[in-house]
Formats: sequence, C-alpha cells, structure tokens
Amino acid sequence: MMPTTIRHLRHWAGLFACCLLSVQVLAATEGTPVALRPLGELAIHPRVSVPATVESLNDTRLSAEVNAAVVAIPVVPGDVVEAGSILLQFDAEDYRLRLKQAQAALRSTEARLALAEYQLQRTRTLASRDVASEEQLREREAQYRGLKAELAMRRSELAMAKRQLKKCVVRAPFRAIVRERLIRLGELATPGTPLLRIVDAGRLEVVAKLQQDDVASARQAQEFIFETRETRYPVRLRVIVPLFDSHERSREARLLFTAARALPGAAGKLIWHEPQPHLPPELLIRRGRDLGVFVADDGRARFIPLPGAREGRPVKVELPDDTPIVTEGRFVLQDGDPLMIR
Repeated sequence: MMPTTIRHLRHWAGLFACCLLSVQVLAATEGTPVALRPLGELAIHPRVSVPATVESLNDTRLSAEVNAAVVAIPVVPGDVVEAGSILLQFDAEDYRLRLKQAQAALRSTEARLALAEYQLQRTRTLASRDVASEEQLREREAQYRGLKAELAMRRSELAMAKRQLKKCVVRAPFRAIVRERLIRLGELATPGTPLLRIVDAGRLEVVAKLQQDDVASARQAQEFIFETRETRYPVRLRVIVPLFDSHERSREARLLFTAARALPGAAGKLIWHEPQPHLPPELLIRRGRDLGVFVADDGRARFIPLPGAREGRPVKVELPDDTPIVTEGRFVLQDGDPLMIR
C-alpha cells in the first residue's frame, strides 16, 4: 500500500508542477491578468489627531492701587462679568477729601493768577508813561509766570486726585469669569495687594503640540476641528510657533475659534485631514527591502517604492491622479512583467 500511495503523490505533484509551469509560460507570453484603478479613485486623506487644550490669553490677578479698606465685593467665583463691571470697591472717603483739597487749591491759584494778570497789565501801562520803573515791571512779570506754573501744578494734582479716587472702584478690564477672591470684606489693602483672579472669557485659543512630522501637514490643511467629549468646534490656524521644544520634541500650534467656543481649560483633540493624497495600506506590497505599489507602464508592471511607507499605515504618494495602480493580481508581479488588463 505504501509504495502505491507514494507513487500517487508523486504523480499529482508532477501534474501540479506542469500546471504551474503552463500558467507561468502563459503569463510570460500573454501577460499577468490584473485590474487597474486610477490613483485619484484610490487616494484617501487620513485623519490626524493630536491632544489639545483651550487656553485664555488673560488669566489675570487684579491688585490694589490704593491704601484703603475693602467695603464691597459684588462678585463671587463663577460669575461671568462684562467689561467695565464693578468687581470690588474700597472706602473712598479719604480720596474724596483729597479731591476737594485739590479743587480748592486750583480755584485759589486761578484767583491769584487773575489778580497777577491784572497787576501786570496795569504796570505795563504805567511803565509806558514812565510812571512805573523797569524793575517793577519785571517783578510783576515774574509773579505772573510763577502763578501760571503753579496753576499747571494744581491742575496736575487735581487730575491725580481724580485718578486715585477712580482706583477705589475696581472694574473688569474685559469680559471675564471670576475664578477666585483673594481678599475679604473689611481687609486693608495696600498697592500691590492681590484682590481677584479673573480669566478672559473672550480671547481664547486652542493650543496643540505638533510633532515635527505633523508641522508640514498642518500648514497645508484647509479645515481644523477641536473635539471634546461633547462637541466639535471649527477652528482656524493662527500660527505655528517658531520655537522647537527640545524636551517634548514638538512645536506649538495656536488656533482660533471661528464660531462657538469651548470653555477655557477644556481638553480634547485637534483634528484635521492630511492634505496630500495617501494610498490605503492594503495596496502596499513588498519587493526586496522596499514597500511600494505596482503601476501599469506601457503594458508592463513597474514597481514604485514609496519612501517612508510602513506596514499597516497609509502612505503619502506624489503621483498624478490618473496613474494606473494595480489593485488585483499584484502579488505575483515582478518589475517589468507584461500585463493583461481585465
């Protein structure tokens, strides 16, 4: 039984070898049957996704500019306030009194200056008649100029008093979210004392870290999306910061919201699609050490290595959209084989 079985196996092996040889001869004479599709129909634009967060351009600690006690804090953490809204008030009585003093001093100087001007004009008239001496005229002119300089000083003191009184009311410099109160009612503040921490609710940017391979892709991308667990927000690229972070081996991209905005501090992903066409990984084939694709070139197979190609990942291609790519029958092809298009 055993010799007969071996003879049968050898017989069938011989038939298989003959059939294989016949297929190879036929392929060599008539070409390997293949299917082609233009690159434009096969190309994909893979999605790129990197971690990103929303940052406010102004996370500000407001400080006191006067010496005074706090008498009112009409806001609490979590409030959203408009620009110009009152955030805190100081006891302003001392500054009101200083303002009144400055106003009184200004009026006094104005009255003295008016008298000095009259006396100067009178002395000039008398001097023209040789009744007043040159020395008296010079004295009146000096008195007038001195009071005029004093008037300018009094006006400056009044402006400073008004400014100090205005600082007794702390207002929001922008539309803001109150994050923290740093002082309590009744506490005495001095210039520089922290009062409130606020976050700009209007000037927000999406910040993402790009690896070097993603920089060129992001520069050419047409649309970006910032995606959180709840929502997708359209954004546009403002700048890729011209600074390389050697620690994270990345560059920072900053983007602006174009419609609705996420909350400051929100974390999510920045998403865009590769602008350059890519071939799906299932079309790649290895020949020797290279990964690439077969194309039809004047009735023959031509193997094109694709630099940077990796198993299981789409690969960028720089070929015309009408390039005929071999999609079926490529596994048995060698470079230069004749093709039979089906």
